[in-house]
Amino acid sequence: MASQVSKRNVRRAVVAGALAVGALTATAAPAAADPITIPGVGTFEIPGVVIPQIPGVPNLPAPPAPGSTAGDKAVQAAQTKLGSPYVYGAAGPNSFDCSGLVQWAFRQAGLNLPRTSYAQAAAGTPVSQSDLRPGDVISFYGGSHSGIYAGNGNVIHASTEGQPVKLAPIASMPFDGARRY
Repeated sequence: MASQVSKRNVRRAVVAGALAVGALTATAAPAAADPITIPGVGTFEIPGVVIPQIPGVPNLPAPPAPGSTAGDKAVQAAQTKLGSPYVYGAAGPNSFDCSGLVQWAFRQAGLNLPRTSYAQAAAGTPVSQSDLRPGDVISFYGGSHSGIYAGNGNVIHASTEGQPVKLAPIASMPFDGARRY
């Protein structure tokens, strides 16, 4: 019987210690009825207990989720069309020309871009080649061709008749400029 009382006292001490550690590491005060979860120990409901904010520990905003910008979403959409056929004047969803692919991908991200590569090269915010981010619209050949920067020096584009939508190095075409939407 003494060993059972001893085990119970040890468990109580572990829970009390874990609650104290949990209180020291808490960053927000849950409502009084909210359960308190201590990793590796369990979840406890302690009526009337509010864990205060620790002074000097700021509530930091959560980092943005990956793929959260319109440009990131456009890249993801364009990636789903890799291998789709090039058809002059086509704007998806099954075949594309260069500016049609760009317009379609950004539409999936909730933005309406101009239809032609020249208009895409004139809209948005100018971006230098050294500051490219995934989702930037890149113009080639004096603005007559457009694609979407996919990162790592690559662009997703619908190049020409007989070539499907593909991922290619930016350096494979004469860079003219870039725009961010």
